[in-house]
Amino acid sequence: MQISIIPMGTSTPSVGEFIADVQAFLLENDCTFELNDMGTVIYGPPENLFLVAAKIHGLPFEKGAQRVVTNITVDDWRGRDRHPGDKKNSVFNILLERNNER
Repeated sequence: MQISIIPMGTSTPSVGEFIADVQAFLLENDCTFELNDMGTVIYGPPENLFLVAAKIHGLPFEKGAQRVVTNITVDDWRGRDRHPGDKKNSVFNILLERNNER
């Protein structure tokens, strides 16, 4: 799941403090995740991810945000054992193969 939160109604346009709270929550709860410039990718079964997303969505309110917009994308591929980095590595391998064909 990729999740990004956008706290609104705060005293600053910066969201770093809010994102740090999300990262701390994920670390404290032993989640497998990767922060990127546009959000956070969290790995796990969908039923767990939706619970984590609900908690993450609420974190900015605890810090005084008056409104929070949360965007979530879930990729649920059943019947296949996937690991963090598999999709990225697959694309890199395709690019390598294309480069070797030249």
